[in-house]
Amino acid sequence: MKKVVLAYSGGLDTTFCALHLSKDLGYEVHAVLINTGGFSPDELKDIEIRANGLGIASFVILDVTKTYYQEVIKFLIFGNVLKNQTYPLSVSAERILQAKTLAEYVKKIGAKSVAHGSTGAGNDQVRFDMIFQTIIPDIEIITPIRDLKLSREEEIDYLKKHGVSMNFEKAAYSINKGIWGTSVGGKETLTSNQTLPEAAWPTQVSKTATEEMTIVFEKGETKAVNGIIYDNPVEAIQKIQEIAAPFGIGRDIHVGDTIIGIKGRVGFEAAAPLIIIKAHQLLEKHCLTKWQTFWKNQISEFYGNHLHEGHYLDPVMRDLEAFLESTQEFVSGKVKVLLHPYRFQMVGIESSHDLMASKFGSYGEMNKGYTAEDVKGFTRILGNQTAIFHQVNHHEEN
Repeated sequence: MKKVVLAYSGGLDTTFCALHLSKDLGYEVHAVLINTGGFSPDELKDIEIRANGLGIASFVILDVTKTYYQEVIKFLIFGNVLKNQTYPLSVSAERILQAKTLAEYVKKIGAKSVAHGSTGAGNDQVRFDMIFQTIIPDIEIITPIRDLKLSREEEIDYLKKHGVSMNFEKAAYSINKGIWGTSVGGKETLTSNQTLPEAAWPTQVSKTATEEMTIVFEKGETKAVNGIIYDNPVEAIQKIQEIAAPFGIGRDIHVGDTIIGIKGRVGFEAAAPLIIIKAHQLLEKHCLTKWQTFWKNQISEFYGNHLHEGHYLDPVMRDLEAFLESTQEFVSGKVKVLLHPYRFQMVGIESSHDLMASKFGSYGEMNKGYTAEDVKGFTRILGNQTAIFHQVNHHEEN
């Protein structure tokens, strides 16, 4: 039998793929769940039991959460990356590392085929395929959902016919959970005027009283939360998510242009990513110079879009990461945040690298580094070319 490595999450699409590849196409299926921090131990155990019940050849779990942070998430924080100023790339960032890890596993077990459950109407198909064609160019790529043009209802009917038991009501929503947020797709996100029902959100609202949170950054990385120091930034991210998600913070629906040229909507829940990015961005406003901030904004926009569209292996990405990392040398300090139901508020920062240091002056009140005559001369020189332009070209109007 031909070996195929299947990207497996235990959801509707990948469950269909596992059964279809083995029973209908006769492949020896090796299912791989690549954990990027979105599963509890109990969830992983349940998925393993269900996977092995499908009659596949093997099932393995590869935990790449720490690698995911070091190779991807860290730079999304350094760049304050939000797609269309809204979406923290919860899924697109995750898919890149999943595809890389899957490609290496294909080589490890000597498989000749690799499969994923992407549809033909989304971004994931491009991300997976681009990584595969770069790392394992001679390997066959199989995509049953895309090739058969299946609806979720058709997949459910197929699985019921083959005696597969799962929560099909929950399967009506496509949920992708990772440490950098959870995406939720369903019938409402296929429209332009509906939002997700309360029950579709992964975390239900259970906190209503305002809470204060402090986050300490060290060279741009999350180091401590509410006074507790974490050696691993992953643990700090998980703690922020644990505290903030029950407020309903981080819920939104992202509308964007897909790689294949159509508009798309997806719901997401990302309390920790949004709080961390906004807290980090506030700290940078105090610690970076004007031109560092300017060029970071340009580079971060490109970096986020390039990653979102599957170009993670383009060498320019390593060049941009080097720049982003160099900007973090003095981005250290404490940020205070207030958490409320469905929203959060940045209060302020404390940092020894704060460029608002009062010894240089107070904006709108007084200065300590220059005289009034200095400003008069500076302003005359600063506006000189504009003044000359208007005198040369508009003198007749006067």
